[in-house]
Amino acid sequence: MTFPDIAILRMRYLRGPNVWTYRPVIEAWVDLGALEDHPSHTLPGFVERLNAWLPGMVEHRCGVGERGGFLQRLNEGTWCGHIMEHVAIELQTLAGMQVGFGKARETSQRGVYKVVIRTRQEEVGKESMTAARDLVMAAINNTAFDLKATVSRLKTMVDRLCLGPSTACIVDAATDHRIPSIRLTSGNLVQLGYGSLQRRIWTAETDRTSAIAESISSDKDLTKSLLTQCG
Repeated sequence: MTFPDIAILRMRYLRGPNVWTYRPVIEAWVDLGALEDHPSHTLPGFVERLNAWLPGMVEHRCGVGERGGFLQRLNEGTWCGHIMEHVAIELQTLAGMQVGFGKARETSQRGVYKVVIRTRQEEVGKESMTAARDLVMAAINNTAFDLKATVSRLKTMVDRLCLGPSTACIVDAATDHRIPSIRLTSGNLVQLGYGSLQRRIWTAETDRTSAIAESISSDKDLTKSLLTQCG
């Protein structure tokens, strides 16, 4: 039996503290369709194909709380929204973006789930979610899936779009202390905190010196953009 694709109804990026976690996440609403009646253990060969493509998922503890916990859930029977969550996390990990948080929850509409994954960059997170859907469908229907090309594409996005290592370390430390961060440009200019308590960093420089102000003021387009954001 061939199943139609899981429909991604909508996706949004929650950049600040949210109902799921304090960190940025992608929230996708997905419609399983006919797969709502077919948990993982009822799909012939599905679990084996998924494990062959993504052996690293043995490290996913899931709700079981131990190594191999997610694989245990697969063998016992779990639904495709939950599986998409774990596949999207694993794809980001393979692309060099270390994330671990995810949730999948039913909605009031039968077969429709909210699938949530932690991400460090909006476009990478959304692409990982879409790729996870495609991989899951390929494993279900026993069709080809180019995992190498998918991971390569995600790695390119991570290299191009994500913060540099020094800035990322500072942002991670701020997040650990529950200080929200906003990336102000496509580069490494980041705002930490809000309002009168906000601070700004550019790579490893802070706003305690005039270096950032000097760099911004010398870039006319960036200055206009930041002033526009302030209203």
